[in-house]
Amino acid sequence: MRNSVLKIGTYELKSRLIVGTGKYATFDLMARALEASGADMVTVAVRRVNLDRTKESLLDFVDPKKYILLPNTAGCYSKEEAVRAARLGRAAGLSNLVKLEVIGDEQTLMPDNVALLEATHELVKDDFIVMPYTTDDPIMARRLEDAGAACVMPLAAPIGSGQGILNRLNIELILEKVKVPVIVDAGVGVASDAAIAMELGADGVLMNTAIAGAKDPVKMAEAMKLAVRAGALAYEAGRIEKKKHANASSPTKGMVHAIE
Repeated sequence: MRNSVLKIGTYELKSRLIVGTGKYATFDLMARALEASGADMVTVAVRRVNLDRTKESLLDFVDPKKYILLPNTAGCYSKEEAVRAARLGRAAGLSNLVKLEVIGDEQTLMPDNVALLEATHELVKDDFIVMPYTTDDPIMARRLEDAGAACVMPLAAPIGSGQGILNRLNIELILEKVKVPVIVDAGVGVASDAAIAMELGADGVLMNTAIAGAKDPVKMAEAMKLAVRAGALAYEAGRIEKKKHANASSPTKGMVHAIE
């Protein structure tokens, strides 16, 4: 049931929308957008946060009693960098969760799946709850599950591109191949993209730029909240069969026609 809690490792989320904390014009705007999103879990880039709190930090605007912090390894280009960032975030008291990112190319920001799989193995052995950001490859999704990942997070489109889900078939195949939750991550642009992801059967959606980069992030955050809920309900309701020809909603068969 997509409107029941979402379980990620030992954590339970009432909202199936996970949001990021980067790219906002101000921390205050970020805080208001997080509130409007209704999210229970928010991502925090370990490499971009002042962990020693010697100066103003986004952590001053994210209440850990209200939100589950999801440290991420954004900006890491090797297994070693990503593992180090994950351990740093945990040592700083953020969480034993990690959104694991290992980027393979500066221009496309596509994941390095080989390094990602290796890092997943290592961090799972180190008692992390690993949420790997990967391509929409069903075979890699299954390998990440076998490595102990708590979920798999295939991209909808390149990070920050706003193109929506470019390959629906691959998302559907991933949903068929794995038993852990599938959270569509990266590339969402508008609320309809989030709704489509949920209508396909995804367990959740993670986004940052689509909200933070909107003209009105607070309104977009609320739109995304509603879209995720609507998509989940539509998936559970079950869509009608697609047909080549029209099918009248008020059929004439069996009707008695009046004779003038």
